[in-house]
Amino acid sequence: MIRFLADESLNHHIVAACLRREPALDFLSAANARINGMPDLEVLSLAANQGRILGTHDIRTIPRYFGEFLAGGESSAGVFLVNQRVPVATVADWLVLVWAASDTGEWENRIVEIPF
Repeated sequence: MIRFLADESLNHHIVAACLRREPALDFLSAANARINGMPDLEVLSLAANQGRILGTHDIRTIPRYFGEFLAGGESSAGVFLVNQRVPVATVADWLVLVWAASDTGEWENRIVEIPF
């Protein structure tokens, strides 16, 4: 089962919209995970340890840190880079679709921009 973690840059309305659409979805907000202010590599490690795909708007630094994370021999459930200009409803629909129609192995160690 796919699980998500929102970093502190991800619009919290996306998490709320996903959970309204699908209450069974496991989507941990940055506030609930208590990761605000945590360095990116630690956030990536936390997401990996919990088997969660990291959702972020941080398209400037996360890709670099994700590369370092993988180069260090770590493994990840994946990272979704979310364009801030895409409407919240579109992102939420896409994430719920990913949750319902794919499995964790499809996203492992991948970083992708969503929606496609």
